[in-house]
Amino acid sequence: MDVVIVGDSLSMVALGMEDTNEVTIEDILLHCRSVSRAVKHAFTITDLPMGSYELSPEQALQSAIRIVKEGGMKAVKLEGGEQMAPTIRRITQTGIPVLAHIGLTPQRQHSIGGFKVQGKSVAGAVKGLRDALAVQEAGAFMVLFEAVPGEVAALITERLRVPTIGIGAGVGCSGQVLVQVDLTRNFPPGRFVPKL
Repeated sequence: MDVVIVGDSLSMVALGMEDTNEVTIEDILLHCRSVSRAVKHAFTITDLPMGSYELSPEQALQSAIRIVKEGGMKAVKLEGGEQMAPTIRRITQTGIPVLAHIGLTPQRQHSIGGFKVQGKSVAGAVKGLRDALAVQEAGAFMVLFEAVPGEVAALITERLRVPTIGIGAGVGCSGQVLVQVDLTRNFPPGRFVPKL
């Protein structure tokens, strides 16, 4: 594996929480420290959890510094497109790499209609392109597309200078996410598993 991501989805797959919004930065840091001790060669990234970056670029920078210093991670991932460009710019200006996450953004699932494919309409696809270009220009080193039609993700990937990674976004991205519990099929009994 070239990249290992400690996702805020650990809230649902490891901590028994209902969604990703419940996980705290302390929860994330505990898992980051474990992963950073075990991973010797892959590039490590972790999610900034909900509530740790949305208030201001300065709040986001403080959280990102904690992730690097206390968690041992090499980069952070945050959700959002154009509206998060100033935050991405602030973090990257200090030398911390940022992976931008667009399309289905689980931390915002309640405002986008739940765990549903994004970018199915022409307007949605154009929004995805605008978001991707904005985060690239802000300094994101890579863009993650979640639950975006494969054709849309492939077209946007062709327009970007940075690599893309897909999760439920077809094979036209530069790489793919493979979630550990999906690989092992080790789903908790009775747990709702969203279908995209």
